[in-house]
Amino acid sequence: MIRVIPLGGLGEIGRNIMVIEDDHYILVVDAGIMFPDDYMPGVDLVIPDFRYLRENRDKVKAVILTHGHEDHIGAMPFFLKDICVPVFGTSFTLELLKEKLKEHHLPKTPDFFKVKPGDTTQFGPFKVEYIGVNHSIVDGVGLAIETDEGTIIHSGDFRIDPTPVGSQPTDLGRFAHFGEKGVLALFSDSTNAEKEGFTLSEREVTKTLEELFRTCQGRLILASFASNMVRIQQAINLAVKFERKVVFNGKSMFTNVGIAKREGFISIPEGVEIGERQISQFPDRCITVITTGSQGEPMSALTRMARGKHKNITIKQNDTVILSSRFIPGNEKAITATINNLYRMGAEVVYEKVSEIHTSGHARREELKLMLSLVKPRFFIPIHGEYRHLVKHAQLALDMGMEKDRVIVAEDGDVISFENQKMRSEDHVHAGQVFVDGKGVGDVEEMVLKDRRRLSEHGIVIVLLGMDRNTSERVYGPEIISRGFVLEDETGSILEDAKHIVLEVLEQTATSSSIEWASVETDIGRRLKKFFQNVIERRPLIIPTIMQV
Repeated sequence: MIRVIPLGGLGEIGRNIMVIEDDHYILVVDAGIMFPDDYMPGVDLVIPDFRYLRENRDKVKAVILTHGHEDHIGAMPFFLKDICVPVFGTSFTLELLKEKLKEHHLPKTPDFFKVKPGDTTQFGPFKVEYIGVNHSIVDGVGLAIETDEGTIIHSGDFRIDPTPVGSQPTDLGRFAHFGEKGVLALFSDSTNAEKEGFTLSEREVTKTLEELFRTCQGRLILASFASNMVRIQQAINLAVKFERKVVFNGKSMFTNVGIAKREGFISIPEGVEIGERQISQFPDRCITVITTGSQGEPMSALTRMARGKHKNITIKQNDTVILSSRFIPGNEKAITATINNLYRMGAEVVYEKVSEIHTSGHARREELKLMLSLVKPRFFIPIHGEYRHLVKHAQLALDMGMEKDRVIVAEDGDVISFENQKMRSEDHVHAGQVFVDGKGVGDVEEMVLKDRRRLSEHGIVIVLLGMDRNTSERVYGPEIISRGFVLEDETGSILEDAKHIVLEVLEQTATSSSIEWASVETDIGRRLKKFFQNVIERRPLIIPTIMQV
Protein backbone atom coordinates (compact mmCIF):
# COMPACT_ATOMS: atom_id res chain seq x y z
CA MET A 1 0.00 0.00 0.00
CA ILE A 2 1.14 3.53 -0.85
CA ARG A 3 -0.26 6.48 1.08
CA VAL A 4 -0.24 10.14 -0.01
CA ILE A 5 -1.01 12.68 2.72
CA PRO A 6 -1.26 16.44 2.05
CA LEU A 7 -0.34 18.22 5.28
CA GLY A 8 -0.96 21.67 3.77
CA GLY A 9 -1.89 23.43 0.55
CA LEU A 10 -5.33 21.88 -0.04
CA GLY A 11 -8.16 24.29 0.69
CA GLU A 12 -5.78 27.26 0.88
CA ILE A 13 -3.17 29.13 -1.12
CA GLY A 14 0.19 28.40 0.46
CA ARG A 15 1.61 26.08 3.15
CA ASN A 16 2.22 23.37 0.55
CA ILE A 17 3.58 20.08 1.86
CA MET A 18 2.85 16.49 0.85
CA VAL A 19 3.88 13.14 2.31
CA ILE A 20 4.35 10.01 0.19
CA GLU A 21 4.90 6.86 2.24
CA ASP A 22 4.80 3.11 2.54
CA ASP A 23 5.20 1.12 5.75
CA HIS A 24 8.90 1.93 6.13
CA TYR A 25 9.73 5.08 4.14
CA ILE A 26 8.46 8.68 4.00
CA LEU A 27 9.31 11.10 1.20
CA VAL A 28 8.30 14.75 1.78
CA VAL A 29 7.50 17.05 -1.15
CA ASP A 30 7.88 20.79 -0.36
CA ALA A 31 7.40 22.63 2.93
CA GLY A 32 5.99 26.11 2.42
CA ILE A 33 4.50 28.99 4.34
CA MET A 34 1.24 30.88 4.09
CA PHE A 35 1.02 34.58 4.84
CA PRO A 36 -1.42 35.48 7.64
CA ASP A 37 -5.00 36.54 7.00
CA ASP A 38 -6.57 39.67 8.47
CA TYR A 39 -8.02 37.64 11.35
CA MET A 40 -4.49 36.71 12.53
CA PRO A 41 -3.24 40.00 14.04
CA GLY A 42 0.45 40.03 14.96
CA VAL A 43 1.21 36.74 13.21
CA ASP A 44 4.20 36.88 10.83
CA LEU A 45 3.91 33.51 9.07
CA VAL A 46 1.75 30.39 9.06
CA ILE A 47 3.57 27.09 8.63
CA PRO A 48 2.38 23.46 8.51
CA ASP A 49 2.08 21.48 11.72
CA PHE A 50 4.83 18.85 11.46
CA ARG A 51 3.38 16.68 14.23
CA TYR A 52 2.72 13.69 11.96
CA LEU A 53 6.27 13.80 10.62
CA ARG A 54 7.76 14.18 14.11
CA GLU A 55 5.78 11.15 15.25
CA ASN A 56 7.21 9.18 12.31
CA ARG A 57 10.64 10.83 12.14
CA ASP A 58 12.47 7.49 11.79
CA LYS A 59 10.68 6.90 8.48
CA VAL A 60 11.37 10.39 7.04
CA LYS A 61 14.33 10.01 4.66
CA ALA A 62 14.37 13.04 2.33
CA VAL A 63 12.65 16.22 1.12
CA ILE A 64 12.16 17.15 -2.54
CA LEU A 65 11.51 20.80 -3.43
CA THR A 66 9.63 21.46 -6.66
CA HIS A 67 10.65 25.16 -6.90
CA GLY A 68 11.79 28.14 -4.87
CA HIS A 69 8.63 30.10 -4.05
CA GLU A 70 7.95 30.85 -0.38
CA ASP A 71 4.76 28.80 -0.37
CA HIS A 72 6.91 25.76 -1.19
CA ILE A 73 10.22 26.32 0.66
CA GLY A 74 9.43 28.98 3.29
CA ALA A 75 8.82 26.48 6.12
CA MET A 76 11.99 24.49 5.46
CA PRO A 77 14.04 26.21 8.21
CA PHE A 78 11.41 25.19 10.79
CA PHE A 79 11.15 21.67 9.35
CA LEU A 80 14.93 21.13 9.34
CA LYS A 81 15.23 22.25 12.97
CA ASP A 82 12.97 19.32 13.85
CA ILE A 83 13.98 16.74 11.25
CA CYS A 84 17.34 17.13 9.50
CA VAL A 85 17.27 15.00 6.35
CA PRO A 86 18.80 15.38 2.87
CA VAL A 87 17.18 17.99 0.62
CA PHE A 88 16.85 17.54 -3.14
CA GLY A 89 16.06 20.35 -5.55
CA THR A 90 17.20 22.22 -8.62
CA SER A 91 20.14 24.61 -8.50
CA PHE A 92 18.24 27.90 -8.13
CA THR A 93 15.80 26.41 -5.61
CA LEU A 94 18.55 25.10 -3.32
CA GLU A 95 20.53 28.33 -3.50
CA LEU A 96 17.44 30.30 -2.43
CA LEU A 97 16.97 27.87 0.46
CA LYS A 98 20.62 28.12 1.54
CA GLU A 99 20.31 31.91 1.64
CA LYS A 100 17.17 31.61 3.75
CA LEU A 101 18.84 29.22 6.20
CA LYS A 102 21.53 31.83 6.97
CA GLU A 103 18.89 33.69 9.01
CA HIS A 104 18.23 30.62 11.14
CA HIS A 105 20.57 28.76 13.46
CA LEU A 106 20.05 25.11 12.66
CA PRO A 107 21.53 22.59 15.09
CA LYS A 108 22.78 20.63 12.05
CA THR A 109 23.25 21.54 8.39
CA PRO A 110 21.46 19.14 6.04
CA ASP A 111 23.00 17.60 2.94
CA PHE A 112 21.90 19.27 -0.30
CA PHE A 113 21.66 17.41 -3.61
CA LYS A 114 21.21 19.40 -6.81
CA VAL A 115 19.14 17.83 -9.57
CA LYS A 116 17.97 18.97 -12.99
CA PRO A 117 15.09 18.03 -15.30
CA GLY A 118 15.63 14.53 -16.66
CA ASP A 119 17.55 13.29 -13.61
CA THR A 120 16.27 10.39 -11.53
CA THR A 121 16.83 9.60 -7.85
CA GLN A 122 16.07 6.40 -5.96
CA PHE A 123 14.54 6.97 -2.53
CA GLY A 124 14.12 3.54 -0.99
CA PRO A 125 11.06 2.06 -2.73
CA PHE A 126 10.42 5.28 -4.70
CA LYS A 127 12.13 6.21 -7.97
CA VAL A 128 11.67 9.91 -8.78
CA GLU A 129 12.19 11.59 -12.15
CA TYR A 130 12.27 15.38 -12.31
CA ILE A 131 10.23 16.90 -15.17
CA GLY A 132 10.88 20.50 -16.24
CA VAL A 133 7.89 22.84 -15.94
CA ASN A 134 7.36 26.48 -16.82
CA HIS A 135 6.31 28.72 -13.95
CA SER A 136 6.79 32.28 -12.72
CA ILE A 137 10.12 31.26 -11.21
CA VAL A 138 12.97 29.54 -13.03
CA ASP A 139 14.14 25.97 -12.43
CA GLY A 140 10.80 24.46 -11.44
CA VAL A 141 10.02 20.75 -11.76
CA GLY A 142 7.15 18.34 -11.62
CA LEU A 143 7.72 14.81 -10.31
CA ALA A 144 7.11 11.33 -11.66
CA ILE A 145 7.26 9.01 -8.65
CA GLU A 146 7.41 5.31 -9.49
CA THR A 147 6.07 3.12 -6.69
CA ASP A 148 5.20 -0.55 -6.30
CA GLU A 149 1.56 0.37 -6.89
CA GLY A 150 2.21 2.48 -10.00
CA THR A 151 3.45 5.90 -11.09
CA ILE A 152 2.28 9.01 -9.26
CA ILE A 153 2.62 12.37 -11.06
CA HIS A 154 2.97 15.57 -9.04
CA SER A 155 2.63 18.46 -11.48
CA GLY A 156 4.37 21.06 -9.34
CA ASP A 157 3.27 24.63 -10.04
CA PHE A 158 3.07 24.91 -13.82
CA ARG A 159 1.69 26.68 -16.85
CA ILE A 160 1.90 25.72 -20.52
CA ASP A 161 3.41 28.70 -22.35
CA PRO A 162 4.00 27.84 -26.01
CA THR A 163 6.29 30.86 -26.42
CA PRO A 164 8.24 31.19 -23.14
CA VAL A 165 10.86 33.91 -22.81
CA GLY A 166 14.26 32.83 -21.53
CA SER A 167 13.05 29.88 -19.47
CA GLN A 168 12.35 26.18 -19.90
CA PRO A 169 9.00 25.13 -21.37
CA THR A 170 6.82 22.61 -19.61
CA ASP A 171 8.06 19.23 -20.87
CA LEU A 172 4.79 17.96 -22.29
CA GLY A 173 6.61 15.11 -24.06
CA ARG A 174 7.79 13.67 -20.77
CA PHE A 175 4.35 13.93 -19.16
CA ALA A 176 2.93 12.21 -22.25
CA HIS A 177 5.60 9.49 -21.99
CA PHE A 178 4.40 8.54 -18.52
CA GLY A 179 0.80 8.79 -19.72
CA GLU A 180 1.53 6.18 -22.36
CA LYS A 181 3.23 3.89 -19.81
CA GLY A 182 0.31 4.24 -17.43
CA VAL A 183 -0.15 6.64 -14.50
CA LEU A 184 -1.77 5.55 -11.27
CA ALA A 185 -2.63 9.06 -10.00
CA LEU A 186 -2.17 12.69 -10.99
CA PHE A 187 -1.88 15.40 -8.35
CA SER A 188 -2.24 18.69 -10.26
CA ASP A 189 -2.03 22.44 -9.58
CA SER A 190 -5.54 23.96 -9.25
CA THR A 191 -4.84 27.65 -8.60
CA ASN A 192 -6.40 28.93 -11.84
CA ALA A 193 -9.02 26.20 -12.28
CA GLU A 194 -11.78 28.85 -12.36
CA LYS A 195 -10.23 30.78 -15.25
CA GLU A 196 -11.15 29.93 -18.82
CA GLY A 197 -8.77 29.67 -21.76
CA PHE A 198 -4.99 29.73 -21.75
CA THR A 199 -2.57 31.75 -19.62
CA LEU A 200 -1.25 34.89 -21.32
CA SER A 201 2.16 34.16 -22.84
CA GLU A 202 5.22 35.80 -21.34
CA ARG A 203 6.03 37.03 -24.85
CA GLU A 204 2.88 39.20 -24.79
CA VAL A 205 4.08 40.77 -21.54
CA THR A 206 7.39 41.51 -23.27
CA LYS A 207 5.54 43.43 -26.01
CA THR A 208 3.72 45.56 -23.44
CA LEU A 209 6.91 46.27 -21.51
CA GLU A 210 8.75 47.17 -24.71
CA GLU A 211 6.12 49.77 -25.60
CA LEU A 212 6.42 51.30 -22.14
CA PHE A 213 10.22 51.46 -22.46
CA ARG A 214 9.82 53.04 -25.88
CA THR A 215 7.44 55.81 -24.78
CA CYS A 216 8.77 56.61 -21.29
CA GLN A 217 10.67 59.92 -21.29
CA GLY A 218 11.72 59.85 -17.65
CA ARG A 219 12.95 57.25 -15.19
CA LEU A 220 11.30 53.84 -15.41
CA ILE A 221 10.77 52.01 -12.10
CA LEU A 222 9.68 48.37 -12.41
CA ALA A 223 8.44 46.53 -9.32
CA SER A 224 8.32 42.75 -9.55
CA PHE A 225 8.57 39.66 -7.41
CA ALA A 226 12.24 39.22 -6.57
CA SER A 227 11.99 35.56 -7.60
CA ASN A 228 10.69 36.27 -11.13
CA MET A 229 14.03 36.09 -12.95
CA VAL A 230 12.42 35.87 -16.39
CA ARG A 231 10.64 39.21 -15.86
CA ILE A 232 13.82 40.75 -14.46
CA GLN A 233 15.83 39.53 -17.45
CA GLN A 234 13.19 41.00 -19.77
CA ALA A 235 13.63 44.39 -18.09
CA ILE A 236 17.42 44.14 -18.37
CA ASN A 237 17.22 43.29 -22.08
CA LEU A 238 14.87 46.21 -22.76
CA ALA A 239 17.06 48.57 -20.76
CA VAL A 240 20.03 47.57 -22.94
CA LYS A 241 17.96 47.99 -26.11
CA PHE A 242 16.84 51.51 -25.15
CA GLU A 243 20.23 52.52 -23.76
CA ARG A 244 19.29 52.69 -20.09
CA LYS A 245 21.31 51.87 -16.99
CA VAL A 246 19.88 49.33 -14.54
CA VAL A 247 19.65 49.88 -10.78
CA PHE A 248 18.62 46.97 -8.53
CA ASN A 249 16.88 47.99 -5.33
CA GLY A 250 15.56 46.07 -2.31
CA LYS A 251 17.24 43.45 -0.13
CA SER A 252 15.54 40.38 -1.62
CA MET A 253 16.09 41.73 -5.14
CA PHE A 254 19.85 42.08 -4.50
CA THR A 255 20.00 38.59 -2.97
CA ASN A 256 18.03 36.78 -5.66
CA VAL A 257 19.69 38.56 -8.56
CA GLY A 258 23.07 37.70 -7.06
CA ILE A 259 22.10 34.01 -6.89
CA ALA A 260 20.71 34.10 -10.44
CA LYS A 261 23.96 35.62 -11.73
CA ARG A 262 26.04 32.89 -10.07
CA GLU A 263 23.80 30.11 -11.33
CA GLY A 264 23.60 31.47 -14.87
CA PHE A 265 19.92 32.44 -14.91
CA ILE A 266 20.55 36.14 -15.51
CA SER A 267 22.94 37.88 -17.87
CA ILE A 268 23.83 41.57 -17.51
CA PRO A 269 26.19 43.17 -20.04
CA GLU A 270 29.18 44.91 -18.53
CA GLY A 271 28.61 48.57 -17.72
CA VAL A 272 24.80 48.34 -17.63
CA GLU A 273 24.33 47.92 -13.86
CA ILE A 274 24.96 50.93 -11.61
CA GLY A 275 24.38 51.70 -7.92
CA GLU A 276 21.67 53.89 -6.38
CA ARG A 277 24.10 56.70 -5.66
CA GLN A 278 25.05 56.92 -9.35
CA ILE A 279 21.50 57.67 -10.54
CA SER A 280 22.04 61.45 -10.44
CA GLN A 281 24.99 61.12 -12.83
CA PHE A 282 22.69 60.16 -15.74
CA PRO A 283 19.66 61.76 -17.44
CA ASP A 284 16.31 60.44 -16.22
CA ARG A 285 15.59 58.85 -19.61
CA CYS A 286 18.69 56.66 -19.12
CA ILE A 287 17.60 55.08 -15.81
CA THR A 288 15.67 51.87 -15.09
CA VAL A 289 15.16 50.84 -11.46
CA ILE A 290 14.18 47.21 -10.79
CA THR A 291 12.79 46.95 -7.29
CA THR A 292 10.65 45.06 -4.79
CA GLY A 293 7.30 46.13 -3.37
CA SER A 294 4.75 45.17 -6.02
CA GLN A 295 2.42 43.96 -3.22
CA GLY A 296 2.60 47.16 -1.16
CA GLU A 297 4.63 45.50 1.61
CA PRO A 298 5.13 48.13 4.37
CA MET A 299 8.95 47.99 4.46
CA SER A 300 9.57 47.31 0.77
CA ALA A 301 11.62 49.65 -1.40
CA LEU A 302 8.71 50.83 -3.59
CA THR A 303 6.47 51.54 -0.60
CA ARG A 304 9.22 53.64 0.98
CA MET A 305 9.59 55.53 -2.31
CA ALA A 306 5.82 56.12 -2.42
CA ARG A 307 5.94 57.57 1.11
CA GLY A 308 8.97 59.73 0.40
CA LYS A 309 11.01 57.71 2.92
CA HIS A 310 13.56 56.08 0.59
CA LYS A 311 17.14 57.09 1.32
CA ASN A 312 18.34 57.46 -2.28
CA ILE A 313 15.34 57.46 -4.64
CA THR A 314 12.62 60.13 -4.61
CA ILE A 315 9.60 59.81 -6.93
CA LYS A 316 9.10 62.84 -9.20
CA GLN A 317 7.25 64.10 -12.27
CA ASN A 318 7.74 62.04 -15.48
CA ASP A 319 8.65 58.87 -13.55
CA THR A 320 6.81 55.79 -14.82
CA VAL A 321 6.22 53.06 -12.23
CA ILE A 322 5.27 49.58 -13.44
CA LEU A 323 3.80 47.05 -10.99
CA SER A 324 4.60 43.91 -12.96
CA SER A 325 2.69 41.42 -10.83
CA ARG A 326 -0.86 40.49 -9.97
CA PHE A 327 -2.78 41.77 -6.96
CA ILE A 328 -2.52 38.91 -4.47
CA PRO A 329 -5.85 38.57 -2.56
CA GLY A 330 -5.56 40.35 0.77
CA ASN A 331 -2.99 42.85 -0.49
CA GLU A 332 -5.38 45.02 -2.52
CA LYS A 333 -5.65 47.84 0.04
CA ALA A 334 -1.88 48.08 0.52
CA ILE A 335 -1.26 48.04 -3.25
CA THR A 336 -3.87 50.68 -4.05
CA ALA A 337 -2.53 52.89 -1.25
CA THR A 338 0.93 52.66 -2.82
CA ILE A 339 -0.49 53.47 -6.27
CA ASN A 340 -2.36 56.50 -4.90
CA ASN A 341 0.77 57.79 -3.18
CA LEU A 342 2.80 57.38 -6.37
CA TYR A 343 0.22 59.39 -8.32
CA ARG A 344 0.29 62.11 -5.64
CA MET A 345 4.04 62.41 -6.15
CA GLY A 346 3.60 62.93 -9.88
CA ALA A 347 4.40 59.51 -11.29
CA GLU A 348 2.52 57.62 -13.99
CA VAL A 349 1.58 54.15 -12.69
CA VAL A 350 0.96 51.07 -14.82
CA TYR A 351 -0.50 47.93 -13.22
CA GLU A 352 -2.33 44.73 -14.11
CA LYS A 353 -5.84 46.22 -14.13
CA VAL A 354 -4.95 48.81 -16.78
CA SER A 355 -2.35 46.99 -18.89
CA GLU A 356 -1.10 43.48 -19.69
CA ILE A 357 2.16 43.76 -17.75
CA HIS A 358 1.88 40.45 -15.87
CA THR A 359 0.89 36.85 -16.50
CA SER A 360 0.16 34.13 -14.00
CA GLY A 361 2.52 31.25 -13.38
CA HIS A 362 -0.41 28.83 -13.01
CA ALA A 363 -2.25 26.92 -15.73
CA ARG A 364 -5.78 27.90 -16.73
CA ARG A 365 -8.57 25.48 -17.64
CA GLU A 366 -7.47 24.63 -21.19
CA GLU A 367 -3.93 23.92 -19.97
CA LEU A 368 -5.29 21.78 -17.13
CA LYS A 369 -7.32 19.83 -19.69
CA LEU A 370 -4.18 19.30 -21.75
CA MET A 371 -2.29 17.97 -18.74
CA LEU A 372 -5.12 15.55 -17.94
CA SER A 373 -5.25 14.42 -21.60
CA LEU A 374 -1.51 13.74 -21.75
CA VAL A 375 -1.13 12.02 -18.39
CA LYS A 376 -4.36 9.98 -18.64
CA PRO A 377 -4.33 9.07 -14.94
CA ARG A 378 -6.36 6.23 -13.47
CA PHE A 379 -7.10 8.48 -10.47
CA PHE A 380 -7.09 12.26 -10.12
CA ILE A 381 -6.61 14.46 -7.04
CA PRO A 382 -6.56 18.29 -7.47
CA ILE A 383 -4.05 20.08 -5.21
CA HIS A 384 -2.70 23.59 -4.56
CA GLY A 385 -5.70 25.87 -4.20
CA GLU A 386 -8.64 27.00 -2.13
CA TYR A 387 -11.48 24.50 -1.84
CA ARG A 388 -13.45 26.08 -4.69
CA HIS A 389 -10.41 25.70 -6.96
CA LEU A 390 -10.14 22.00 -6.08
CA VAL A 391 -13.85 21.47 -6.79
CA LYS A 392 -13.66 23.26 -10.16
CA HIS A 393 -10.60 21.21 -11.15
CA ALA A 394 -12.35 17.99 -10.15
CA GLN A 395 -15.42 18.98 -12.19
CA LEU A 396 -13.12 19.59 -15.15
CA ALA A 397 -11.82 16.02 -14.90
CA LEU A 398 -15.37 14.67 -14.69
CA ASP A 399 -16.38 16.73 -17.74
CA MET A 400 -13.51 15.09 -19.62
CA GLY A 401 -14.94 11.66 -18.93
CA MET A 402 -13.27 10.48 -15.74
CA GLU A 403 -15.48 8.34 -13.54
CA LYS A 404 -16.73 9.95 -10.32
CA ASP A 405 -15.24 7.30 -8.05
CA ARG A 406 -11.78 7.97 -9.51
CA VAL A 407 -11.69 11.66 -8.57
CA ILE A 408 -11.21 12.81 -4.97
CA VAL A 409 -11.42 16.35 -3.61
CA ALA A 410 -9.16 15.95 -0.57
CA GLU A 411 -8.26 18.31 2.25
CA ASP A 412 -5.25 18.73 4.50
CA GLY A 413 -4.71 15.62 6.60
CA ASP A 414 -6.70 13.23 4.42
CA VAL A 415 -4.89 9.91 3.87
CA ILE A 416 -5.21 8.82 0.23
CA SER A 417 -4.32 5.14 -0.07
CA PHE A 418 -3.49 3.17 -3.22
CA GLU A 419 -3.54 -0.63 -3.20
CA ASN A 420 -4.16 -3.18 -5.97
CA GLN A 421 -5.14 -0.44 -8.44
CA LYS A 422 -7.77 0.92 -6.06
CA MET A 423 -7.91 4.29 -4.29
CA ARG A 424 -9.63 5.20 -1.06
CA SER A 425 -9.60 8.09 1.38
CA GLU A 426 -10.97 7.06 4.75
CA ASP A 427 -8.32 7.92 7.34
CA HIS A 428 -7.20 11.33 8.56
CA VAL A 429 -4.11 12.59 10.38
CA HIS A 430 -3.51 15.87 12.21
CA ALA A 431 -2.62 18.67 9.77
CA GLY A 432 -3.11 21.99 11.53
CA GLN A 433 -1.59 25.44 11.24
CA VAL A 434 1.29 26.71 13.36
CA PHE A 435 1.68 30.46 13.82
CA VAL A 436 5.09 32.12 13.78
CA ASP A 437 5.18 35.39 15.75
CA GLY A 438 8.63 36.93 16.01
CA LYS A 439 10.87 34.26 17.50
CA GLY A 440 7.91 32.32 18.84
CA VAL A 441 6.84 29.25 16.89
CA GLY A 442 3.55 27.67 17.90
CA ASP A 443 3.11 29.69 21.10
CA VAL A 444 0.24 31.71 19.63
CA GLU A 445 -2.98 29.71 19.92
CA GLU A 446 -6.51 30.56 18.79
CA MET A 447 -7.37 32.02 22.22
CA VAL A 448 -4.46 34.46 21.91
CA LEU A 449 -5.64 35.50 18.44
CA LYS A 450 -9.17 35.94 19.79
CA ASP A 451 -7.86 38.28 22.50
CA ARG A 452 -5.83 40.21 19.91
CA ARG A 453 -8.89 40.63 17.70
CA ARG A 454 -10.89 41.94 20.65
CA LEU A 455 -8.10 44.33 21.54
CA SER A 456 -7.92 45.63 17.97
CA GLU A 457 -11.69 46.05 17.70
CA HIS A 458 -12.81 47.09 21.21
CA GLY A 459 -9.74 47.93 23.29
CA ILE A 460 -8.90 46.95 26.87
CA VAL A 461 -10.19 47.91 30.34
CA ILE A 462 -8.07 47.20 33.44
CA VAL A 463 -9.63 47.35 36.90
CA LEU A 464 -7.22 47.76 39.84
CA LEU A 465 -8.23 47.11 43.46
CA GLY A 466 -6.21 46.88 46.67
CA MET A 467 -7.71 44.83 49.54
CA ASP A 468 -6.45 44.35 53.07
CA ARG A 469 -5.28 40.75 53.40
CA ASN A 470 -6.51 40.43 57.03
CA THR A 471 -9.70 42.50 57.14
CA SER A 472 -10.77 42.23 53.46
CA GLU A 473 -11.40 45.96 53.47
CA ARG A 474 -10.76 48.10 50.41
CA VAL A 475 -7.54 50.13 50.74
CA TYR A 476 -7.11 51.24 47.12
CA GLY A 477 -9.30 51.82 44.10
CA PRO A 478 -11.18 50.92 42.18
CA GLU A 479 -9.01 52.52 39.50
CA ILE A 480 -10.09 51.90 35.90
CA ILE A 481 -7.59 52.27 33.07
CA SER A 482 -8.70 51.96 29.44
CA ARG A 483 -6.78 51.87 26.15
CA GLY A 484 -8.38 51.82 22.72
CA PHE A 485 -11.85 51.73 24.35
CA VAL A 486 -13.13 55.24 24.99
CA LEU A 487 -11.55 58.67 25.35
CA GLU A 488 -11.70 59.09 29.10
CA ASP A 489 -12.00 62.91 29.06
CA GLU A 490 -15.14 62.76 26.91
CA THR A 491 -16.82 59.70 28.38
CA GLY A 492 -15.70 59.86 31.97
CA SER A 493 -19.25 59.16 33.15
CA ILE A 494 -19.12 55.66 31.66
CA LEU A 495 -15.98 54.80 33.59
CA GLU A 496 -17.41 56.39 36.76
CA ASP A 497 -20.50 54.22 36.43
CA ALA A 498 -18.22 51.24 35.91
CA LYS A 499 -16.51 52.04 39.24
CA HIS A 500 -19.89 52.00 40.99
CA ILE A 501 -20.56 48.53 39.54
CA VAL A 502 -17.23 47.32 40.95
CA LEU A 503 -18.15 48.75 44.38
CA GLU A 504 -21.54 47.01 44.22
CA VAL A 505 -19.80 43.69 43.63
CA LEU A 506 -17.54 44.34 46.66
CA GLU A 507 -20.55 45.22 48.86
CA GLN A 508 -22.24 41.97 47.93
CA THR A 509 -19.02 40.10 48.65
CA ALA A 510 -18.60 41.68 52.10
CA THR A 511 -21.55 39.65 53.41
CA SER A 512 -19.76 36.36 52.66
CA SER A 513 -17.93 34.57 55.48
CA SER A 514 -15.10 33.39 53.20
CA ILE A 515 -14.00 35.31 50.12
CA GLU A 516 -12.49 33.78 46.97
CA TRP A 517 -10.87 36.77 45.30
CA ALA A 518 -10.49 34.93 41.96
CA SER A 519 -14.27 34.49 41.95
CA VAL A 520 -14.70 38.19 42.73
CA GLU A 521 -12.50 39.11 39.75
CA THR A 522 -14.62 36.88 37.52
CA ASP A 523 -17.83 38.50 38.79
CA ILE A 524 -16.45 42.02 38.18
CA GLY A 525 -15.49 41.06 34.64
CA ARG A 526 -18.90 39.55 33.95
CA ARG A 527 -20.82 42.56 35.30
CA LEU A 528 -18.68 45.10 33.43
CA LYS A 529 -18.96 43.12 30.19
CA LYS A 530 -22.75 43.27 30.40
CA PHE A 531 -22.66 46.98 31.34
CA PHE A 532 -20.42 48.04 28.44
CA GLN A 533 -22.45 45.95 25.97
CA ASN A 534 -25.71 47.57 27.08
CA VAL A 535 -24.46 51.17 27.31
CA ILE A 536 -21.96 51.53 24.47
CA GLU A 537 -22.30 48.24 22.51
CA ARG A 538 -18.61 47.42 22.81
CA ARG A 539 -16.84 44.34 24.13
CA PRO A 540 -13.42 45.38 25.43
CA LEU A 541 -11.02 42.88 26.94
CA ILE A 542 -11.62 43.32 30.69
CA ILE A 543 -8.87 42.47 33.17
CA PRO A 544 -9.88 42.85 36.87
CA THR A 545 -6.85 42.68 39.18
CA ILE A 546 -7.26 42.45 42.97
CA MET A 547 -4.05 42.90 44.99
CA GLN A 548 -3.99 41.75 48.61
CA VAL A 549 -1.82 43.99 50.78
